[in-house]
Amino acid sequence: MSYNDNFIKACRKEQVDTLPVWYMRQAGRYDPDYRKIKEKFTLLEICKQPELAAEVTMMPIKKLGVDAAILYSDIMNPVASLGIDFDIVKDVGPVIHTPVRTAQDVERLRPIDVDKDLSHIIETIRILDKELEVPLISFAGAPFTIASYLIEGKPSKSYIRTKQLMYSEPAVWFALMDKLGDMVITYLKSHIAAGAKAVQVFDSWVGALSPADFQVYVLPTMERIFKELSHLKEPKIYFPGVSSGELLPYLHNLQADVIGLDWRIPIPVGRERVGERFAVQGNLDPYILTAPMHVIEQQAKAIMDEGMKKPGYIFNLGHGLFPEASLEKLKDLTAFIHAYSHSVLTQQAEKSGV
Repeated sequence: MSYNDNFIKACRKEQVDTLPVWYMRQAGRYDPDYRKIKEKFTLLEICKQPELAAEVTMMPIKKLGVDAAILYSDIMNPVASLGIDFDIVKDVGPVIHTPVRTAQDVERLRPIDVDKDLSHIIETIRILDKELEVPLISFAGAPFTIASYLIEGKPSKSYIRTKQLMYSEPAVWFALMDKLGDMVITYLKSHIAAGAKAVQVFDSWVGALSPADFQVYVLPTMERIFKELSHLKEPKIYFPGVSSGELLPYLHNLQADVIGLDWRIPIPVGRERVGERFAVQGNLDPYILTAPMHVIEQQAKAIMDEGMKKPGYIFNLGHGLFPEASLEKLKDLTAFIHAYSHSVLTQQAEKSGV
């Protein structure tokens, strides 16, 4: 089988004959085989076993037929190298045993040491680079999203402690952003060196900020991260998470290739807000997967029809898959996306004489 590079082409806004599709959290709890593995091992234990982590990463490629793999990992993994003690607690998420809330707490954070502390993740990437016939996406959590866990001590809906530190102790906040920005840059560079073919930065909760606060407290760090990665040829994706539509107009100077959109922003509006330079990725509401298949296809078709009006579109969800999602529906949806987009794009090419 030849290597499928449709995902890379779409990231670069090149012409494709079939839309690429992958799903955030595509290696996860909707898959009965994965749930069996989770009965024996925690997420962090799987990550520390490169052969097993690679196997889980490849499951959706074999079962769903998606056009890219995303590394089985967690955005908290590199944080351990900074000296943060945490657990991933079932039905809660990351729980930080000693939250970061003072200047002294920030000063104690060590520089990331990938070779010493995260060699198992690098080995997983190397295995996948040899085994995969589609591109591997690796990823990191963005500084704001990681900071929200470190400061709150666990997932939050209000981000009250995070915003309190941001507003009340800006010097401490920016020192933390600098350290987390350094972590992301070093971590993703090591992933690309090991064989990752694209990288995505997840800023899952930055939509909690106003546009003004985003510009002051977060955007400079994001611009620095992508600038530091810009010399690398591999595509870079920024996903500003849920409820982030009002932040999109401020991303124009980001040296990324692709912007991920959540389901609240129509594709044409997202494109208008981020500008013509970027490819876009998204943005089916993941919970539409609870609907009958004809409804899922109807909504996917509407999104594809907008996405295919210009080069540089990757089909995805507007957020990650949830445990109750149907494996069979995902398989059928992937096949539908490929078949429908191939028909439309072939007709477009014939009309334009390509």
